[in-house]
Amino acid sequence: MKRTTGRYQRSVAGNEEVSAFVPFPLPPRKPPLAIDGRTSERLGAAERALARLDLAGEMVPSLDWFLYAFVRKEAVISSQIEGTQATLVDLLTFEAEHEALPNADVEEVCNYLEALSYARAELAEEHGLPLSMRLLNEAHRRLMHGARGANKQPGEIRRSQNWIGGSRPGNAVYVPPPPHALSDLLGDLEKFLHADSDLPPLVRTGLAHVQFETIHPYLDGNGRIGRLFIALLMEHWGLLKAPMLYLSLFFKRRREEYYRRLNAVRTEGDWEGWTDYFLDGVATIADEAVASARELFSVVGADRARVLAQDTTSVSAVRLFELLPKHPIVTVAVAMHLIGTSKPTATRAIETLVAAGILVETTGRKRDRSFAYQAYIDRLRIGTELERV
Repeated sequence: MKRTTGRYQRSVAGNEEVSAFVPFPLPPRKPPLAIDGRTSERLGAAERALARLDLAGEMVPSLDWFLYAFVRKEAVISSQIEGTQATLVDLLTFEAEHEALPNADVEEVCNYLEALSYARAELAEEHGLPLSMRLLNEAHRRLMHGARGANKQPGEIRRSQNWIGGSRPGNAVYVPPPPHALSDLLGDLEKFLHADSDLPPLVRTGLAHVQFETIHPYLDGNGRIGRLFIALLMEHWGLLKAPMLYLSLFFKRRREEYYRRLNAVRTEGDWEGWTDYFLDGVATIADEAVASARELFSVVGADRARVLAQDTTSVSAVRLFELLPKHPIVTVAVAMHLIGTSKPTATRAIETLVAAGILVETTGRKRDRSFAYQAYIDRLRIGTELERV
């Protein structure tokens, strides 16, 4: 049964009068969201996949490695969806050679990491900000830091009409609510987050993401904050003990369907279609994350044995190796800092790992060289490559 999910209101954008969409509050009504048949099966599959991922997080030797890897993949892919031309290797290289200023693309990825780190820290603090628009505004302020975001009202709800797609407002693909309606809409969204509900938390997470993207409260950065919002909700509602699931890779692979599903909610009231798509994404990415975690730790385990088998292996080389999963690109200066030793000792540790086939020199220079834990990076970078135009 087709349902109406909002109303249209006249608004002005770019000196043109347009029809802006104002969504009804969540949850869907008339009729309520149907979780039966195919959707119920997908929900069960997604919940089981999340349970496996949670268990994998408890069983891996170091959850920090896991989070380091997947948070960075998410930051890169979420930024790429918005057109940022930075790869995972670009980010890791900047983090290793942090004396240099990042280019604008890498800066945007670093900003995403800062926004997510800030939001999670606030939620973990006893007196930190709760899951709210205040929290998302502060995350947005950090996301939009720097030259590209300076004129995009960082941390502030927009005060003008925006639009999505098209060459001008009059032929836009979608026109979000007018600015005067945002306060009530965002207030309703907050109430939905904190109200009692019979809907499963995973389904509520998917609904909240759509509502946020439909409201489009900022002049820029809505997509990235909306995807970050998913990770925060999963942790907030106890779906995962740590933010180990990031859906940007699924959205990137099936980008056209993502936008089609969002639009179908607005035009046809098809919350069920969106929910099926979202649950498929959760199950797919959770299972891939489990497989990836196993593979990464298998690589580390095999390489550890190779390092220990080297005749020239020293305590410093072993200590440096154990830090590589969180620092997969290193320089001599970075190694000195990581293992707290002199330049000659750090150099010998790197040389030992190069001889063992663990580290690979990547610059081709004789000075200021960088070394990559290539086997680890090659597995981690899957899905983060720039798309060919």
